Amino acid sequence: MASDSAFAGRSRCRNCGFEAPGGGEEWGRIDVPKLGRMTQCPNCESTDIITRR
Repeated sequence: MASDSAFAGRSRCRNCGFEAPGGGEEWGRIDVPKLGRMTQCPNCESTDIITRR
C-alpha cells in the first residue's frame, strides 16, 4: 500500500519550469492509449515531468 510520503518529492515540468509537489492536485492527469495515465503540466500541457525525492 502506498502512503502520502511516497509523493513527498517535488515535480517540475521540463518544458516551462512549473514546479509543485509530486502527485499533488496542481498537476493534470490524462489517459493516453497504450501508455496509461500520465501527469500533465497545468501551464503548458506538457507531459515531460521529472520528480525528485
